[in-house]
Amino acid sequence: MEALAITDHGSMFGVFDFHSQAKKVGIKPIIGCEFYLAPSGRFEKKNAEESGTYHLVLLAKNETGYKNLCRLCSLGFKEGFYYRPRIDKELLRTYSEGLICMSACLAGEIPRLLNAGARERAENAVQEYKAIFGEDFYLEMQNHGIDDQKRVNPLLAELSEKYNIKMVATNDVHFVNKTDFTAHQILVCLNTGKKFGEQTQMGYTGEEFLKSERDDGVVSRPSPSPCQH
Repeated sequence: MEALAITDHGSMFGVFDFHSQAKKVGIKPIIGCEFYLAPSGRFEKKNAEESGTYHLVLLAKNETGYKNLCRLCSLGFKEGFYYRPRIDKELLRTYSEGLICMSACLAGEIPRLLNAGARERAENAVQEYKAIFGEDFYLEMQNHGIDDQKRVNPLLAELSEKYNIKMVATNDVHFVNKTDFTAHQILVCLNTGKKFGEQTQMGYTGEEFLKSERDDGVVSRPSPSPCQH
């Protein structure tokens, strides 16, 4: 891969090491974060469950974007923290300059609404993100062999055509080699207090690893740009 993005959940703690190592081996580092978005605002602190937040991927396209990423991360901890750092759309409107926005995985607002059959609300969300980020908003599709993804991807493609929004095909990377899967699952169990083999909140991870853009299943529709994060 000529470029890789780092999009840790809710934080940017790994950015420095990632940037340094990528530069050493000639890979273009793309700095980003997969934020937790509070649907009712960052100051409302009622729902402790993961389902109470949406995921949203933001990438810095220039120095201004990087600074805004830092601001959003800081405010997520300082103002929105409730079990995890959270931001909201008010902050997105304030700090959107220099940022590329992707609609995220199945936990994103738009995929989750589509999966729940709430097509009208999903379309409203599409228009809202487009109003905030303009041409820098992308609908994101993934194919990790999950049934919900297979169901949602054609619907995302329909919204792409209807609202003239570009699509990007992405691949989650939680570990580098396929053989690292068991070690990663053990790490997840330690982090979530579960026993190995038990269902965890990160069960969606599957056996996703660093792939070539030529690997089957990464790009599931013609034209979208491939990206790994």
